[in-house]
Amino acid sequence: MLYFEIKTHRPGITYEKPHFFILNKGQNSGRPMCIPCPNCFVVITKNEADKTTLFYLTMILQQGQYFAYYLKGSVIPFITINDCKRTMLSLSNHNPEDLKKRIKAIQLIAQNEEALKQNLNKLKQLKQAFINASLKCNIK
Repeated sequence: MLYFEIKTHRPGITYEKPHFFILNKGQNSGRPMCIPCPNCFVVITKNEADKTTLFYLTMILQQGQYFAYYLKGSVIPFITINDCKRTMLSLSNHNPEDLKKRIKAIQLIAQNEEALKQNLNKLKQLKQAFINASLKCNIK
């Protein structure tokens, strides 16, 4: 069983224990984040292993739109801290071995996604450099 505390984040507070943040307002409610924003919860764990597991578990829940069921509000949708905690607890109590396999798969996918984003950024820079060089040749 994973141990965690979930609280409303207040800007300016620093946390000593391993932690991550969960967006609580907007259509991306439930998205885990490493950097806080004004509208988020903080999940505090006992160790890094629990933090990593819960981070990717939350990513699975958000990508699977499990938090969407709990969205409230007509103008700016949001999730409550109790709904967030209940959803996280419901999935964290499933078969631990199956959960570990799924989290490892999600970690690999996230790493590949990040590598692709970096490659796309480099290609974008290369394209921009090529365009700039082409324009300089045509102007002279």
